[in-house]
Amino acid sequence: MRRVAALAFALGVPGLSATTAQAAPSPPPAAERLPAAAEHTEYLVETNRKGQVTQVRSGKPSGDPAFNTMTYGNALQAFIRTAEGSAVAGIFRLTYDYDPKSKRVRRSVDLVRTGGVDPNALGAVDRMAALDRKAHAAKNAGSLPSLGTITSPKP
Repeated sequence: MRRVAALAFALGVPGLSATTAQAAPSPPPAAERLPAAAEHTEYLVETNRKGQVTQVRSGKPSGDPAFNTMTYGNALQAFIRTAEGSAVAGIFRLTYDYDPKSKRVRRSVDLVRTGGVDPNALGAVDRMAALDRKAHAAKNAGSLPSLGTITSPKP
């Protein structure tokens, strides 16, 4: 909230006074740092019939581990569709290029080949969410009261 108020004050947003900005925003965490040099990564990914990335087959990392982590996570979350909005089950190359001058990342998508994948496979994000739900349920299974003790009226 402090960051929003300080930014709103600095930008002169009407309705927010100087008293709203309580403290200067803290510096960004180390994970948000930008690479100092140009970076390039490539991933070969499989997509299902919906265009969801189901897995990363292989990758060519850059020299910056943080940039590699960010681009790998982005590749796992990608939906790849045609300009018309349809999806192609197949193998694609995702390329990420970082320009330190503009501080922007350009992502390119190239079809390597159609088919050769399971078109009905779950997307990587859906698979990770299912694993998270399962782990969360197992963690809380013993700590929740039984439904009978919650819903039964006391005599």
